[in-house]
Amino acid sequence: MTQRHKIVEEDLLNILQEKLDWQSLQGQKILVTGASGFIGGYIVDLLALLNEQTNIKPISLYVLARSEQKLTDRFPYLINKPWFKPLIQDVNDPIAWTPDLALDLIIHAASDASPRYYLTQPVETIKTNTLGTLNLLELAKHHNAQFVFLSSGAIYGNNDDNELAETDYGSVDPLHPSACYSESKRLGESLCMSYFRQYDVPIMIARISHTYGPTLRLDDGRVFTDFMADVLAGRDIVIQGDGLDSRPFCYISDLIRGIFYMLLRGEFGHAYNIGVDEELTIEQLARLIKRVSDRDDCQIVVKNNQKNKTLRTAGHFNIKKLQQLGWNTLVSPEIGFSRMFLYFNESLN
Repeated sequence: MTQRHKIVEEDLLNILQEKLDWQSLQGQKILVTGASGFIGGYIVDLLALLNEQTNIKPISLYVLARSEQKLTDRFPYLINKPWFKPLIQDVNDPIAWTPDLALDLIIHAASDASPRYYLTQPVETIKTNTLGTLNLLELAKHHNAQFVFLSSGAIYGNNDDNELAETDYGSVDPLHPSACYSESKRLGESLCMSYFRQYDVPIMIARISHTYGPTLRLDDGRVFTDFMADVLAGRDIVIQGDGLDSRPFCYISDLIRGIFYMLLRGEFGHAYNIGVDEELTIEQLARLIKRVSDRDDCQIVVKNNQKNKTLRTAGHFNIKKLQQLGWNTLVSPEIGFSRMFLYFNESLN
């Protein structure tokens, strides 16, 4: 694809309609890690579109990714822009940054939230969320750059049906297979606050809920990508468990809007929940994806009618803190999953 998909472009244009101080980013040198990933890719695309729309000094957009090929595949329409500056390396290695080159903002989005990845690559998961974060905080300290850490609702630990505010915390079993992700995100947050308190690094933490949308990998291993892959392949939707577990699902454009509300209006040294405060059961999600796909022949199959034993690592967010900055969710699950289905249906065909 030599240009942005129209659904992604619509998402980005809608975000830029927000009455935020976008001009304050112009001319900045911004480093985004995880640039070829789902959330990092949307952030890069948004900043690139901001450059394309402005006649003033553009953002110098440094995009860190491990694979040059993946970066080229994700951004063929940006790769030759003079302000698009790839940095091909592992974030866990010392950051290859020219010492005398200024840096204004780091957005650390490198982290694989896919269960299929972190359950099979737990050590790499821990390194990215801790050693990678440490490397970037050192870079931020050297340049007095603002630092945004994309964390997760998983840091709240084992909560059943609680509404979770930023001051809450729960328990995590450190021996559980998914603890490599949740515990390393916790340590990443602690590193951020330590650099804020000891070195005055201006940090912000975004705690992210279950996020879906275009450009995700369909083999990602999360329930919504599994269901989407089923309907796109003409298969029945298979529910593992009893379908009664519930999750809060946030569309990608609402998340990206939230990150920039935090970035442009929030306070340093604070964490902000970004997500939705309502949940869908897994069965409701399956029926919704079947409905938006218009697949009348698709059946919903409960494969194992026992409650899923996977550790529940987040309830639904209390989002009042971010709402006080003017943000709110705009995209309903019906619209969001419709957009996701249209994106993949057109891309695969």
